[in-house]
Amino acid sequence: MIELKNKKVIVTGGNGFLGKFVVKKLEQENCGSVFVPKKTNYDLRDIEAVVRMYKDAEADIVIHLAAVVGGIGANRENPGSFFYDNLIMGVQLMEQARLNNIKKFVAIGTVCSYPKFTEVPFKEEDLWNGYPEETNAPYGLAKKMLLVQSQAYRDQYGFNSIFLLPVNLYGPGDNFELKFSHVIPALIRKFYLAKIKGSSEVEVWGTGKATREFLYVGDCAEAIILATEKYHRPYPVNVGAGFEISIRDLAEKIKDIIGFNGKISWDKSKPDGQPRRCLDTSKAFKEFGFRAKTDFDQGLKKTIDWYKIKFNEKKSNFV
Repeated sequence: MIELKNKKVIVTGGNGFLGKFVVKKLEQENCGSVFVPKKTNYDLRDIEAVVRMYKDAEADIVIHLAAVVGGIGANRENPGSFFYDNLIMGVQLMEQARLNNIKKFVAIGTVCSYPKFTEVPFKEEDLWNGYPEETNAPYGLAKKMLLVQSQAYRDQYGFNSIFLLPVNLYGPGDNFELKFSHVIPALIRKFYLAKIKGSSEVEVWGTGKATREFLYVGDCAEAIILATEKYHRPYPVNVGAGFEISIRDLAEKIKDIIGFNGKISWDKSKPDGQPRRCLDTSKAFKEFGFRAKTDFDQGLKKTIDWYKIKFNEKKSNFV
């Protein structure tokens, strides 16, 4: 058990979607300080910047959330940079954490690391049973190397590092820019804009048959804090809500909540991505007592309400 009170914590990606929720929860735990490195000051791909960050922060704990990430389209357009940027950040951050005697390193992976055809629900033991879905394999494999490094450093150096595997997140503060957004914010934006413009239809990528699991961002932040405090083993742990929904049903649900009365047009020339995603979340509950709390419909409504407010504030990145 690690008491977070009075500890100094680095949160990479702390200004991002998930990071803001994690930072808020750390502050509620009365941490001594929370250090959030801004990219303008600390480019985590640059080893000199990483070394300087550790010197400036004088931290006890690192929670590594920073990632270069996007939806299917962004993954298809940027496989090389997604692989390099995510790999080099993780490798350098963990090595310098070891050299700086960091007491605990919390590495955040991704459900994209799982093999393309994994039996549902995904169990942590399935992680190495095949190659990831092709469109997000470079990103997924780069993040999975954090697990390899974490386990190797524990074996050789006794370094206390853990590896968590969150499923797709959603919630207020998500990225709604279509080029880089994931499916929920992309659908919310499309249906809301179609409604206010009076459009007769909304186009959605794929067949709608693929399934996904979604975790409310605040629940994920809670899981990360619990694992930081209570989990100290080398094995990866899934973090999810333990349910799956088809993209077709998801689109209909968002359409109904927003009140769009037109039709949905499915662009079957576009990829579905991984056929199914749903995690076995039993280990997270067993090891550190995490269970998702947010009802999916309520979480969607909170996310849609947040987007409407930002849209009506006329912020250019929401229109």
